[in-house]
Amino acid sequence: MSILVTGSIAFDTIMVFPDRFKNHLLPEQLHILNICFLTPEMRREFGGTAGNIGYNLRLLGESPTLMATVGEDSQPYLERLDELGIGNGQLRRIAGQFTAQAFITTDLDDNQITAFHPGAMNFSHENKVTHALKARLAIVSPDGRDGMLQHARECAELGIPFMFDPGQGLPMFSSDELRAFVRQADFLAVNDYEGKMLEEKTGETLESLARQVKALVVTLGARGSLVMTDGERHEIPCVKAEQVVDPTGCGDAYRAALLHGIAAGWDWPTAARLGAVMGAIKIAQRGGQNHKPSRAEIGDRFRDAFGYSPWTA
Repeated sequence: MSILVTGSIAFDTIMVFPDRFKNHLLPEQLHILNICFLTPEMRREFGGTAGNIGYNLRLLGESPTLMATVGEDSQPYLERLDELGIGNGQLRRIAGQFTAQAFITTDLDDNQITAFHPGAMNFSHENKVTHALKARLAIVSPDGRDGMLQHARECAELGIPFMFDPGQGLPMFSSDELRAFVRQADFLAVNDYEGKMLEEKTGETLESLARQVKALVVTLGARGSLVMTDGERHEIPCVKAEQVVDPTGCGDAYRAALLHGIAAGWDWPTAARLGAVMGAIKIAQRGGQNHKPSRAEIGDRFRDAFGYSPWTA
């Protein structure tokens, strides 16, 4: 099944401050803050919601189509997608813009100071979802505000089932806009914090919202995840990770597993269990796209955790 992934393509520049921020911030001087943190360790990662979800779908054997806007500095990312065999024909390069970028400084307590430049992401509405894409399933994930509204509307008008994943973009939307997303979507995925914010902004409970879609999935971090569908609640346990290194991109890995399960016609508990496995694999590596398990290895991890293989069930 052709899966369309709309969302952001971004570079993440991650710097490590070998001390604690609190040792260098003077509370009484915060109103005139002017400080420099020396960061001898730095790395640049490929990221963005569309990039991360597409990467994990490829690990699962899918051939997704990514739809996003990128800047004039995007060539290294485009070459990487080519090497991975991920379609990038729907990545529109915006003249005079940088690809979206996050600059993250982390201290020894895992506190983070982040600056995010949206750049080309602000032009995501210049991409159109059309019949020519031959998409049978889609996800609308965090991207430019206008692009998310437009792509959800276009998927609904074309009859393409899609998952709405508001992510960190949720605060951008009004209560009416969020209700419209839910009406248009077939599936809804949030983490526990976003779930609470969605309830607050829409004035509806998650149970009420779940009745308006085919399935509502809530990831709960170390407490696992919850799937609400057809009036039932499926509690999915967390899969133990080999080591906990970096949660960046775990939600994207989980969502890729859900999309793979939907495309394969699996039941919801199996799809969510695969999400738990993918999250556990991802969290053991830094960055959103540095884990490299084979599909056979993913199947083995699933079997070890749940006693059966999703691809032979």
